[in-house]
Amino acid sequence: MTWGIRIRLSMMMFLQYAVWGAWAPVLWPYLVNPSPQGLGMTSPQAAFIYGLLYLACILAPFTGGQIADRWVPTQWFLGVVHLLGGVFLLFASKAQDFPGMAWMMAGYSILYAPTLALTNSLGFHHIKDEKLFGTIRVFGTIGWIVAGWILTLWRKIGTPPGTSDCLMLAGLLSLVMGLFCFFLPHTPPAKEEASDPLAFREAFVLLKNRNFLVFMIIAFVVTTELQFYYLPTADFLNKALGIAQENIPLTLTTAQIAEIIAMAFFLKLALRRWGIRKTLALGVIAWPLRYIVFAFGPIGPVEIMRPLVVASLALHGLGYTFFFVVSQIYVDMVAPKDIRASAQSLLTLVTLGIGNWLGTQFTGWIMKIFNPTADVQAWTKVFLVPCALTVACALAFLLFFKDPEKEKSVGAELEPTMADSN
Repeated sequence: MTWGIRIRLSMMMFLQYAVWGAWAPVLWPYLVNPSPQGLGMTSPQAAFIYGLLYLACILAPFTGGQIADRWVPTQWFLGVVHLLGGVFLLFASKAQDFPGMAWMMAGYSILYAPTLALTNSLGFHHIKDEKLFGTIRVFGTIGWIVAGWILTLWRKIGTPPGTSDCLMLAGLLSLVMGLFCFFLPHTPPAKEEASDPLAFREAFVLLKNRNFLVFMIIAFVVTTELQFYYLPTADFLNKALGIAQENIPLTLTTAQIAEIIAMAFFLKLALRRWGIRKTLALGVIAWPLRYIVFAFGPIGPVEIMRPLVVASLALHGLGYTFFFVVSQIYVDMVAPKDIRASAQSLLTLVTLGIGNWLGTQFTGWIMKIFNPTADVQAWTKVFLVPCALTVACALAFLLFFKDPEKEKSVGAELEPTMADSN
């Protein structure tokens, strides 16, 4: 891999996650706050808006994966959908009611969802050593951080009334990403003829391997519990710990800074020393530790708990790197070459799609039961729920997932099965 390709792949990841990072951590308050600070939506309506991307991850990624595996160069597809997605985001930033916002975010989500898997598959296509993927993917985290910093500065300068600053920033970044994609390294459809004319059907066949199935089940459950971080954390930091709204985008980047450090300095070392299994397990364990700190946040002295909770955000970055980035490496390692794009789409379906969508509904249900808005100390009960479930995931993973480096690859093991599936 030349330095020219490395720089372009790094910039691709930077812009890909800057688009998402511009709006995802901070859109919730704008949706639920009353006018003129927001749109005054109900919590279920706001949850519906957030859930649109996850629904799109269920419906759209296999379309994108199929196109990249069979018909169209990946960089062309990415360029077109990001340009169109930017237009939808700019219209969404001016929406004044729930129906208008819902339609615009639905259009954007359908376009953006396939790109999450396709940027990974494009990167892996041009990287000879899968363990180098972290050095490229880290720029996605940098993009997420920079988007948060820009938004914090934007808010200190001021935002026009009736406009979502985070969606406007995301739209502009998406347009830049769309233009840039046409300059990415050429990534043609796979030349090998697959045993199944529909690549995503072969990706489902991977689930016949017990180890791969265990991995997918644990990844699914873990993802559902991460919504307790993504949805209420901004509100939790503001109402339970007194952090100002304008400073929350900057505060939340603590997690991404930790993610950068983990990917840049520890990921490759961890994979070499501990292998896939132990590295994934460490990623799972990081989340219950963070939820324990969150649970004690409202009941301890605020001058102690505020910096402790902010510091614990770093555990999210560590967990994300050691579990989700390594998950992408694992899937690419075990999937046959001609269906890797669709295998990444399967991972996206199970985690970003079904897992995140169900997790959003579950989080909203738990929030409704304990109602931390009325009782600040109820945040403790809210965060003990994902704490218990992620501990269970860590134990199950250690008990049932074998180290893939000690067995034949899933792809090699299942190739006869795939041939027979016709």
